[in-house]
Amino acid sequence: MRENLSYAIEVVDSHTEGEPTRMVHGGFPELRGATMQQRLDDFRANHDRLRTAIIHEPRGYDAVVAAILTPPVSPSALTGVIYCNDLGYLRMCGHATIGVIRSLQYLGRITPGQTVVIDTIAGSVGCELHPDGSVSIRNVPSYAHALDVTVEVPGIGNVTGDIAYGGNWFFIAPAAAAGASALEYDRLPELLQRSGAIREALAAAGMSGLDGAYIDHIELTGPPVRADAHARNFVFCGRNNYDRSPCGTGTSAKMVTVAERGELSPGQEWRQEGILGTLLTGHVERSENAWIPTIRGRAWITGTSVLIGSMDDPFVAGATSRS
Repeated sequence: MRENLSYAIEVVDSHTEGEPTRMVHGGFPELRGATMQQRLDDFRANHDRLRTAIIHEPRGYDAVVAAILTPPVSPSALTGVIYCNDLGYLRMCGHATIGVIRSLQYLGRITPGQTVVIDTIAGSVGCELHPDGSVSIRNVPSYAHALDVTVEVPGIGNVTGDIAYGGNWFFIAPAAAAGASALEYDRLPELLQRSGAIREALAAAGMSGLDGAYIDHIELTGPPVRADAHARNFVFCGRNNYDRSPCGTGTSAKMVTVAERGELSPGQEWRQEGILGTLLTGHVERSENAWIPTIRGRAWITGTSVLIGSMDDPFVAGATSRS
């Protein structure tokens, strides 16, 4: 039986280098808790049906990442943000943070040249809106957990890659090592299948991030198509989901692994191409036992709306198996 559920949720939609963000700025229940993690726990326990309503059809689609604004938890922050997608919740999301900054600009809450702080589950993130409309994000501390680790993948064989954290956990491997013929958009079925098999193999082998953290993102890398890029990637997020942009946290994790090998100096620019041919730029700085990545990209507003849900609507919580 469906519980009573109705809503009128205000959103601003955008895309960052091709990847959509839906920022929720009104009509969402107040999330209880003094920390972002406590608010996430409240969201997951008591309001997850709104996550599926916002993201799933008929009001959304599986590529959408939602960014739910909350009051900040740190004195210096402008806002808190909880990121989620059709699979669940994200600790951090680089492309969505860029989308949030541009959406806040659209709402008149920030202006070009302004630097703000956003509280996320992964920590506080510094953001700058540049006069040309691009956005820079100073990401959370990131690190390479293990380099050159090998996992046996059924149907593929041994795949060697790196386990790294850039706000989310990644296994980063050359596309050729995964048996992928090319990092091209028209090879999506193959890339999704092989990435999914790698993720399943990592879990089956008990391979994880720090403290047993689940490696939920697979990043396949290869040579760029663009003359101005250093590398091209395909980032698998789970099920049939992939990042249309070069992925902010994935670019962060990739830069960290390159820096750990001594192939990227602190402050040196890295230019990461995504599966659609769009670009994120970035660099890393050293801080104690971690790296601090900064990424920069562009986002465009694609629409504003109020999502309406009525209790007699069979898909009030989205078209899910629980609707």
